[in-house]
Amino acid sequence: MMIPEDASHGAVLQEAAGELEAAIHDARVAFDCIGLGEIDRAHTSALTARIAIDAAVTAMQTALAQAAGQPTANSALLAQKLQADQ
Repeated sequence: MMIPEDASHGAVLQEAAGELEAAIHDARVAFDCIGLGEIDRAHTSALTARIAIDAAVTAMQTALAQAAGQPTANSALLAQKLQADQ
């Protein structure tokens, strides 16, 4: 799925989309591990899915704040992460 590039939100929304894809993967791994009886691995994968979702929420909050013209406490941290990833 392609996320439309918006000059002001593109990178932030791409980050959110990537984090959500990672969360989906980790949730599927957790589900499969439960079926296999690997509870410890399921727990670890569920936690990483939760962390990825939290990161996606932070990115989306940043995009919303940017759209409203409001700075957020997480904006600077997210900007640093995006620059480091590039």
